[in-house]
Amino acid sequence: MAKEKSYLGVDIGAHGLKIVELKNTKNRPQLWTYGILEQKLDIHLQQTTEKNIDELNKENDNKYSGVEKEDRKKIEARRLNDLIMKDARVNEYAQMLKYLLKKARVQTTHASSSLPVSQVFHTVMNLPKVEEKMISSIVRSEIAKMIPYSVDDMQIIPQKIATTHDNGNISLLVTAAPKMLISFYSAIFQRAGLKLMELETEAFALARSLVGHDSAVSMVVDVGAERTNFFIIDNATPMTYRSLQIGGNDFDKILASSLGFDEDVANKIKLSLSVDNPHLSVDSFIQILDPIVKEIKYSFDLYLKQNVNIGKRPEKIILTGGSSLFPVLKDYITSQFDMKVFIGNPWARVMHQDGINKILDNLGPRMSVAIGLALRNF
Repeated sequence: MAKEKSYLGVDIGAHGLKIVELKNTKNRPQLWTYGILEQKLDIHLQQTTEKNIDELNKENDNKYSGVEKEDRKKIEARRLNDLIMKDARVNEYAQMLKYLLKKARVQTTHASSSLPVSQVFHTVMNLPKVEEKMISSIVRSEIAKMIPYSVDDMQIIPQKIATTHDNGNISLLVTAAPKMLISFYSAIFQRAGLKLMELETEAFALARSLVGHDSAVSMVVDVGAERTNFFIIDNATPMTYRSLQIGGNDFDKILASSLGFDEDVANKIKLSLSVDNPHLSVDSFIQILDPIVKEIKYSFDLYLKQNVNIGKRPEKIILTGGSSLFPVLKDYITSQFDMKVFIGNPWARVMHQDGINKILDNLGPRMSVAIGLALRNF
């Protein structure tokens, strides 16, 4: 009998680490273990160093003038790695990850992780049909016009996407991430003793855990502590991303003021309050709720006005993230849209013991990214 394999999803976020290990049981994902370590982390890197990679290479052009292109790439990678290894956070976060792996009794060393969407450029690009070998250079040239950073400092990945219109064009989903950021994450996993098999954006992980193979147009609203991210998912692929600097911390401030508690206490009790509680009046939170609703409407309008999307109709709004369980949020969004609005269940495609359903339901919105990452191999 073939040995069962398991896969680990690791979500490194601004407020800590979340891990989920799924075991392959007869080709179905089964929950093996999970873990959460709450700790504020600084996961943001400067988009450029004092000198970018291209400039660092030019410094030694005379020394390496006879070096083959492939060898120069290796030299570039080593220099980038040297810069990252000087960052004290690499060792700090690796030690935290090792602690969580041990505490959760994780068995596998094969892991997938995600990059924060706030630091990744994401766009859909329509190109006339060209030879396959030309796509990369065309995309690189177009991306250079769209971002304020040198493309030499970015890793650019174009991915063909299916469309319902045959207009003679190629539709590409293009992701561009700073090489420095990728090296930062890779170094953390290396120090933690893990093999980083895949690194993708949160958008794909959320689509995988909350939407699956559903082809309908939907929106995932990820309500974090500091910001809320909005992803339009079409044909199971994340097509757009927008963000607001509004999150659970803002709910905490209003609730703390209303109840006379400090914000830490408000954060702990807010999810357990009944929707009928007098302190949960919509009017008290309208300054936070209205921008969220307006962003949902704007994102849908912008997407559906594109020629290739005319005639499409969004069917659902899926809420996730640690603050999505706040009762007022779902009720208010539901009142503003003529479509299904619900809190997503990232465990829906995962086998697990019935006795822990309640625990998993409460944890689900916080674990959506980690679960989606672990599901990548199923």
